[in-house]
Amino acid sequence: MNILTYLIPISLILGGLGLAFFVFTLRSNQYDDPEGDAQRILSGEYDDHPKQD
Repeated sequence: MNILTYLIPISLILGGLGLAFFVFTLRSNQYDDPEGDAQRILSGEYDDHPKQD
């Protein structure tokens, strides 16, 4: 039972970090254009052969 005194705070800290990073991604607008990504995948306007130097 002594191990719970370590595992519970560790799990709360990791959960809080995960929540903080999720809120950070929401505030930095990383989820703004999900439809645009879907349209780019289906579009035929892509380059199969990227530039080579």
